[in-house]
Amino acid sequence: MIAPEFFYAAVIVMIGAFLALLRVLLGPSVPDRVVGVDTLNTLIVAGMVLLGAAYDRTIYIDIAIVYALLSYVGTLAIAKYLQGGLE
Repeated sequence: MIAPEFFYAAVIVMIGAFLALLRVLLGPSVPDRVVGVDTLNTLIVAGMVLLGAAYDRTIYIDIAIVYALLSYVGTLAIAKYLQGGLE
């Protein structure tokens, strides 16, 4: 059984993910959508850390660290592409 603190934290993360998803879908420009995807990735990492803490499993935290690193590299690649560097 999950403690209520983890449940409430997960609800807050889900609300933030919903708002970030709205930014991705309704963003008026491409940089707004990139920021929305980056925010969504950060909230996914936060959810993985919450899941690892709730179930006392360190593997979720390790996966969250790798996912955060890949998300960062992906965001850098997209920013470089939007700037006109990857041709």
